[in-house]
Parts: sequence; structure tokens; C-alpha cells
Amino acid sequence: METVVEPAVCGTQRRTPRPRADALRNRERIVTAAREMFVEFGPDVPLDEVARRAGVGNATLYRNFPDRAALVHEVVLAVTCRTTERAEEAAAAESDPFDALSRFVHAAADERIGALCPMLSGGFDKDHSELLAERRRLEEAVEGLVERAMFAGRLRTDIAVGDVLVALSQLTRPLPGIACPGIDRFTHRHLQLFLDGLQAPARSELPGSAATLEDLRRGN
Repeated sequence: METVVEPAVCGTQRRTPRPRADALRNRERIVTAAREMFVEFGPDVPLDEVARRAGVGNATLYRNFPDRAALVHEVVLAVTCRTTERAEEAAAAESDPFDALSRFVHAAADERIGALCPMLSGGFDKDHSELLAERRRLEEAVEGLVERAMFAGRLRTDIAVGDVLVALSQLTRPLPGIACPGIDRFTHRHLQLFLDGLQAPARSELPGSAATLEDLRRGN
């Protein structure tokens, strides 16, 4: 087996043996199935059910992820990475800065970013270097969307990027036991109401102070 430098999740690099294509597909199926089931039923869903949905055996799941913590880590990393990509795509695709922010917010909801919240409890290592690096990339991408919309006069000036991330997290957090596809129409409806409230000129005075990224970090 040849040792090569493989690109890791979203831009980082690590030196690992090149896995076979079928092994990569199995790993991707496991992460996708785990993401879906964590959204629907919470992070404590039985791992044999994850393996069944992924269409692999339990041995294959544990060969890739020796315990629940390793699988949760990979799901959080994957969701964060994909959400960052949606922010970058929105910035590139939309000429109007507020349209770019709106596109990102709805795309992030489709990535189930709110499902991360129940996973980040207990003994989860939120300070893992991979996760910190990907979180910084996400924060920078969203901060860019917010700053451009505000500079263009399209976004009210009494909010900060933390307000967007908090609202996005709260409005997309799934209810355990309820399959998310059934509530999509409500999620996007409520997100649009939120987005309408972000537009300038502001139609009300907000209580309290804007939520900054530093506020969010102190709250972890």
C-alpha cells in the first residue's frame, strides 16, 4: 500500500495510506447514514442501526470508527465542512450581498447544521485541532457574507455574525424522533421570516447587544 499525502476534510492535509475506493465509499456511506440518523433520533442512536442504514456490516463500521465518539467527531467535521462550502458557494454565486447571505442561510439549513448542537455535549472534544480549524473557516466565511451585506447597506447594522449563527442553529435544530424532511417547509419558512427581519432599514430596535463570535466562543 503506497503512502501518499491525502487531502483531509476541507483543505487540511495528513499523511495516510491511500484507502481502496470501496473502503472510501463505505466510510462515506457510514458518515452520511450517521448524519441522517443523528438528525432524526439524536446522537445516541444505536450504531448497528447506523450500519444497517449505510448498508454495511457492524465490523465495517467499527473498522472505520472504533467508538461512537469517533463517528460523532467525523459527522460534526463533515457537517461543518459542508456548511463552509455552502457559504463560499453563495458568495461566488450571488452578486447581491444580501442574496448571498440568504442563499447561505437556506443552504446551511439543508446541511442540518442545527443538528450539531446535541452532539457537542458530554465528553465531546470541541477543542480538537481539526474541528477548531474548520470552525474558523466557517466563521470567516459567514463573517465575510455579513460584512459585505452590511457594507452594501442591505443588512441592518445593529447585528453581528454571531446573531446569524445563533438564529441559524436554533431555527434548524431538529426535534428528536421527528424526521427532518417532514418539517423542511416550516424550517425554511421561519428562516425567511428571520432573513426579512435582518434587512435594512431596520424596522425595530433590538434589545440587548449584538452577538459576536467571541460571545459564542465564551459560551462553549
